[in-house]
Amino acid sequence: MPALTLIIGNRNYSSWSLRPWLFMKHFRLDFAERRIALFTETTDAELAPWFSDGKVPVLLDGDAVIWDSLSILEYLSEQYLDARGWPQAAGARAFARSVSAEMHSSFGSLRNELPMNCRKRFRDTTLSCGAAREVERVKSIWRRCRADYGSTGEWLFGDFSIADAMYAPVALRFFGYGIPLGDCEAAYVQTVLAHPQVAAWMQAGAAETEIIEMNEVEA
Repeated sequence: MPALTLIIGNRNYSSWSLRPWLFMKHFRLDFAERRIALFTETTDAELAPWFSDGKVPVLLDGDAVIWDSLSILEYLSEQYLDARGWPQAAGARAFARSVSAEMHSSFGSLRNELPMNCRKRFRDTTLSCGAAREVERVKSIWRRCRADYGSTGEWLFGDFSIADAMYAPVALRFFGYGIPLGDCEAAYVQTVLAHPQVAAWMQAGAAETEIIEMNEVEA
């Protein structure tokens, strides 16, 4: 049995679960996976043993229990990848940490108005002023990362990093809701979509049957 177990929620909706799952798949870390459907009568009881306040994802590594996506990514980078989850150059690493922390703590309007949904495609999505501003902020982050640090590859900092794991669900949102993008941002979204593990996640998410009404947006 693998030493690591990752507990995730519904693939169709759980952007936070996608982040460490994609990271672990990309770096070919061996792990078992347990899916717990969210917002059911049994969800809280199923998640209760791990002190995550009923939230996913949760990483189990022997006696260690790590919850919160960014904490899991940091732990995996430190314990299993010799810190290769971050860019190696100090300046790039600091910038990657900053944009990852910003993704982790900000963009509330974007999350609320563009919930991740692998089943649906929209066009001409109308956003509030707050969400529109946050969309522009994400696009500016991507442009800055690509221009200043991304010359060696297709990802935000050239090679795939924690920053890409943090922003991959946003790329899926921009694709799913038809958000207008410039050339740089559109190319990055296509890079994310072309990742075989992202494609596998989206296919599995679209095949799920559970409906979480609060995360459903009508056209």
